Amino acid sequence: MPPDGDATPLGNDVSWPQCNTSLPKDPAFAIVGVNSGLANTTNPCLAQQLDWADDALGGTGQPLVALYVNTANPGHAGSWWPSSNEYPAGVVVDNPHGTCSHGEDKACAYMYGWAKAYDDAFFRGIKEPDDYLWWLDVETGNSWSRDIEANRAALEGMTDFFHSIEADVGIYSASFQWWQIVGTVSEGSSLYHLPSWLAGASTENGAKSNCSLPPLTGGGKVTLTQFVANGTDYGYSCI
Repeated sequence: MPPDGDATPLGNDVSWPQCNTSLPKDPAFAIVGVNSGLANTTNPCLAQQLDWADDALGGTGQPLVALYVNTANPGHAGSWWPSSNEYPAGVVVDNPHGTCSHGEDKACAYMYGWAKAYDDAFFRGIKEPDDYLWWLDVETGNSWSRDIEANRAALEGMTDFFHSIEADVGIYSASFQWWQIVGTVSEGSSLYHLPSWLAGASTENGAKSNCSLPPLTGGGKVTLTQFVANGTDYGYSCI
């Protein structure tokens, strides 16, 4: 039964904090975190949680199973930072922000995002990555530049990579965090038309109400909201 006691089918999202815990039963849809809190890591329980997600019941406009990935723009403070427009080695990426030369600029931020998305798709144990909707988790808890244009470029790199394998992409964030990290997205950005998954509600009714909030990008639409009840993350479908 949903937390507010009505018949609205609710989904759940889980990731590494839910390792070795009892997962919610019979979600309408499931969203599984690919990383373990940082963009360059793997959720140690990914395989088990994907098995759990396969039992999603449906009944909403959401895909039965989707994924979410951590995002960041750490610059030289990160464990790896790109120095060219190649990723993987020998493959030249068409970079709309120019040539990356190891600088903390838009061109290299774009390549960082592209590379992290590539790793998420091919090095984390995801089978058929093009089959999923990939949500980009954008939160102030990760490492970001003071240059919001570079942060935007990092997310564009991730988006463009997932689109290159014909996967769908959406954005997860809370509005105040999104504006702090990314700011306004222009129509020319690949982020502009992406759907929004809004965090921040504490009740099902609050999540339902948040469906009417503005999307994170001007050309997008709020398709999903999240609320937390009794320590469990729930998703409310707005479509």
